[in-house]
Amino acid sequence: MTDFVLVRHGETVWHDGNRYAGRTDVALTPHGLRQADALGAWAAGERIDAVVSSPLSRARLTARPAAEALGLVPRVEQRLVELDFGRGDGLTRDEMRERFPAELAAFLRDPVAHHLPGGEDPRAAAERASAALADLAADFPEGRVLVVAHSTLVRLVLCRQLGIPLADYRQVFPALHNGALTELRLREGRMSLLRLNAPAVVAPVPAV
Repeated sequence: MTDFVLVRHGETVWHDGNRYAGRTDVALTPHGLRQADALGAWAAGERIDAVVSSPLSRARLTARPAAEALGLVPRVEQRLVELDFGRGDGLTRDEMRERFPAELAAFLRDPVAHHLPGGEDPRAAAERASAALADLAADFPEGRVLVVAHSTLVRLVLCRQLGIPLADYRQVFPALHNGALTELRLREGRMSLLRLNAPAVVAPVPAV
């Protein structure tokens, strides 16, 4: 049995306006850094066997306080990088509508069959990220692994692992909050969802 605690990185400078942040390495805001610290404070009271992140700095910086609190060396996993949004990277929905309205309309109908122009096929992203989780499960067969990655990638992984059609990722999982906890459990080859979008809150110390 392996548990995965999946976390979307902290808030970035592209959060305002909801710009699509794919492979561009955008910075965390001060609030995003506080979310990273909150994740670290939560992790300090948890049993976590490994801390793994996407190679993008917004994920690595979010993971760092947790790794430090646990005394672990964080791993960087290239397969956990965010989906490549192609021509949509760095744009808001309104800006996309101005530049490629037909492609955006097709994407909103089916984001898998009609992914953003020049972008990565979401099916390939779901496969690479799922393969990364499978390798981590092999490394930590009885462990609990904290994984800091990205909104679209995590939603695709949730669909892939829970048997939900990938094309429904935006409807079934409309939002993942920055710094929130989503936990999966792999047992006997099957994945279960234990919690979704839970805040990283430090558990109170029981009264003596």
